[in-house]
Amino acid sequence: MHALRTTPGLGRLAFLILLGCVACACGTSSAASSRSIVALGDSVPHGQNCSCTPYPELSAGGLSKSTGKSVKATNDSVSGYTSANVLAQLKDNTNVIDHVRASDAIEIEIGANDVGYNKSCGTTVSCYTPHMPALKENLAAIVKRVKELTAGHKALVVLLDYWSVWLGGSYAKAHGDSYVAAAEEMTDQVDTAIKNAAKQSGSAYVDLRAAFKGPNYSYDETHYLSSDGDHPNAAGHQKIADATESVIEKRLGLG
Repeated sequence: MHALRTTPGLGRLAFLILLGCVACACGTSSAASSRSIVALGDSVPHGQNCSCTPYPELSAGGLSKSTGKSVKATNDSVSGYTSANVLAQLKDNTNVIDHVRASDAIEIEIGANDVGYNKSCGTTVSCYTPHMPALKENLAAIVKRVKELTAGHKALVVLLDYWSVWLGGSYAKAHGDSYVAAAEEMTDQVDTAIKNAAKQSGSAYVDLRAAFKGPNYSYDETHYLSSDGDHPNAAGHQKIADATESVIEKRLGLG
């Protein structure tokens, strides 16, 4: 990012089966009445610079409505986090570990801060690309660790990418063509790494660049951005939540 991301009936039954179990499978109707989502990542899922409900909580609310069951979100994302920070959380933070162990779905959005814009590198893409191998390794390790923690039950890992890892929309254009070109290139590298991590691990993937910028990535996403040009506004968080819910439904064969 420019600045650090500081931090219809059968379908419903299928969703409930994936998120844990129905009463007859788990033994109690109360256990099946509430499911959980855990969010990990940086300041985007954390909701920075937006006096609004962040997308993890919005997606839980949307899934509650579509399934008729309570789906709650625990937001363990932290502003400013890199992929190394999230991996450390999953290894050392007992609260986060407990949350993930008990979760039915884990939404992860991380990577922008690994290649955050800085004045030293400016718009020289080759100055940022040396950070990509570590990001790719960390993404694989993050998903592996989540699967280890949830090995005792069925859980869905959802990886989300970025519309831009630096400033977006008109905010990026204000910095000139070279900035826009570099931002697009670094976004492509990070998003490709996230998409590949999802494919290789069998995780679900949410294409936020398509959600914000259209199928050809050609739309201007400014109307989804908050005043810093870096983070989503309320409409942006709702857009991410909608896209996440849609991917979950498709992953379950409902789309």
